[in-house]
Amino acid sequence: MIVANAPSFSAAPFRARLVQAALLIAADGGGNALHTVALTPHVVIGDLDSLHPAVAAAFAAAGTTFLRYPREKDETDLELALCYAAKQGATQIDVLGALGGRWDQALANVALLALPELTGLQVRLLDEEQEAYLARGTTPIAGATGDTVSLLPIGGAARGITTKGLRYPLTEATLLFERSRGVSNVIVTPPAAVTVREGLLLVIHRLTADG
Repeated sequence: MIVANAPSFSAAPFRARLVQAALLIAADGGGNALHTVALTPHVVIGDLDSLHPAVAAAFAAAGTTFLRYPREKDETDLELALCYAAKQGATQIDVLGALGGRWDQALANVALLALPELTGLQVRLLDEEQEAYLARGTTPIAGATGDTVSLLPIGGAARGITTKGLRYPLTEATLLFERSRGVSNVIVTPPAAVTVREGLLLVIHRLTADG
C-alpha cells in the first residue's frame, strides 16, 4: 500500500488494512497521515519537502528506509513510489490519499495508472466511498447491486467495450474522451465486468451506502 499526500486525507478508516500491508510506502508527506494513527512505513520515498521533521525523526528511529530524491525532478513522489513498489515485485498496489486537494496533482495521479511499469499489476486509487483503476482486457468489477460505476476513456477513445451486469449495457462500443456517455452506470447483476479491446478505460466504482 502507498499513502500519498492529499491534504485532507485521514488514515484512520484504513488502519486495519494498512497494518496488513506486506509493504507500506509513504510518498513523502503521506507519512504524516500514517504517523497520526501510530503506523510506521517500511519506506518513505520522495524529496521529503512535506514530511514533518519530527515525523521523519520518529520513522528513522523505528528503522524506516528513506529513499530521498532532489526536489527538482521529473517525477512526482507518488510516481517514484509506484515504480519502486513494482520493482519490489508487488502484484497488487492500493494507493490512498491520491485524490483531493490540488486538481493538477489529482489528475496526474489518475494518469499514473497507465504507467508501463504497472502493466499486469492490479493498481487502485482508493478512498472511503470509491475506487478507481484501469480496465485491461476483461476486468471484473467487484461490487454490490446498486453500486455506481463510471467508465471513462483517458488519453483518447476506448474501443471494443463490452459490459456484463450493468444497467446500461455496452457491446463492442466506443467511448470518446470528450463525451460523458460512460458516466453513472449501475450494477444490477453482480459480479459485473467490463472488457476493452483498445485504449485506456478508467473504471470508477462508487459504493452504495450499505455496500
